[in-house]
Amino acid sequence: MGSCSVMRDEPVPAAPPPSRAAWWRWAWRPALLLVVMGALYAVAEHTGMRDSLSQDGIRRLAAGAGAAGLLAYLVAFSGGQLIQLPGMLFIVAARVAWGPGLGFLAAYAGAFLSVLVTFTVVRTIGGRPLSRLRWAPARRMLRRLDDRPILTVAILRTFLSVSPPLNYAFAFSSLRFRDHLVGSALGLVIPVAVTVVAAECVLRATNGLF
Repeated sequence: MGSCSVMRDEPVPAAPPPSRAAWWRWAWRPALLLVVMGALYAVAEHTGMRDSLSQDGIRRLAAGAGAAGLLAYLVAFSGGQLIQLPGMLFIVAARVAWGPGLGFLAAYAGAFLSVLVTFTVVRTIGGRPLSRLRWAPARRMLRRLDDRPILTVAILRTFLSVSPPLNYAFAFSSLRFRDHLVGSALGLVIPVAVTVVAAECVLRATNGLF
């Protein structure tokens, strides 16, 4: 009677943990970004700038004369996104200041510019740490972004709009600026329009009291 052998899988050796030097090369730029953003947040809190960027404050800022008011609104929108202020405030304020038609155009321009500014600043300072992740679930998610970047960005923007965490995640990934630009331009149309229409309905229902 011949003996039958049982094949056993050899255990796969675990990957060695990253060295301290390798970890620091991965982490120093996100750490620097955290320090810079923390400093900006502290300045905004200390000077009262963050409190002034309430819905009413943004509306008064946007109501400035002509192009100056629009420019101030765009700058405030971009700066507010960097310090994690919700973009919804700025979109609604644009409707209140300029009406539904011009308000939509101003809100869309502000939202689009703000995500590009955040992407550029965060990418420049913080680098692309997500592109170096080895965690399998994260790699699968990032692979979708790599395979169909414009479509993925457009879909996520449609549902999450100018969400600051989404802005940071895109900047930290390997996503190219051009793909982010095109995907954001497509994906922001619906959420900005829906927000402006919702604000219009509330204004009509409350006779413009809010």
